Amino acid sequence: MTLRQGGRRTDELRPLSITRHYSRHAEGSALIECGETRVLCTASVEEAVPPFLKGHGRGWLTAEYGMLPRATNTRTRREAVEGKQSGRTQEIQRLIGRSLRAIADLTQLGERTIRVDCDVLQADGGTRCASISGACVALYDAVAWCRTQGLISASPLRDFVAAVSVGLVHGAAMVDLDYAEDSGCDTDMNLVMTGSGRFVEIQGTAEGIPFSRSQMDALVTLGENGARELIAAQKKVLALE
Repeated sequence: MTLRQGGRRTDELRPLSITRHYSRHAEGSALIECGETRVLCTASVEEAVPPFLKGHGRGWLTAEYGMLPRATNTRTRREAVEGKQSGRTQEIQRLIGRSLRAIADLTQLGERTIRVDCDVLQADGGTRCASISGACVALYDAVAWCRTQGLISASPLRDFVAAVSVGLVHGAAMVDLDYAEDSGCDTDMNLVMTGSGRFVEIQGTAEGIPFSRSQMDALVTLGENGARELIAAQKKVLALE
């Protein structure tokens, strides 16, 4: 099996750490570290829903995403200074929201919103995937807080969700790409999967040579296995396994 920089196998995730309750003020929070990528995920409970849900007796779950100016090797301007979010930011935060709503029964939440913020402290590839995986842990703790406060009687969460990147790098299928691998890969794919093995999204793009069906199948298999490892880590840190 091909070894990568640092001796990692092609089917091996980067070193993973998830720290719960990282923020003292948020109802749920988690710092997720995937190699050198670090994302702070906070989940805030709000006693309101968007106008289109008022009076319907169900809640809402949404996400916002951002990168600190020095999350990368060169400083980027804050989007607030620019006066608008980039298309990339909007795409990623919609993906995070969709991924979290895929595991939730919002009728159990009542007319309240849980808003998850994913702030990239340091980026080395896979920030959207790390955001989803960390946000799931923060969301579980926010829901637990709602139950201890008597706001809800049953958890709206029905499963877990995690995300991982895969790609073809110099013809080799690899999981959990760092920035150097991602920026030089022939094919880049992100996979979002629930604990039951169902997919929320598979997004794959040939950056160079178009990929074959057999290569796509190999990438999906790598992604499935990686997502299962991430979900096992989520359950372990939440003491649910």
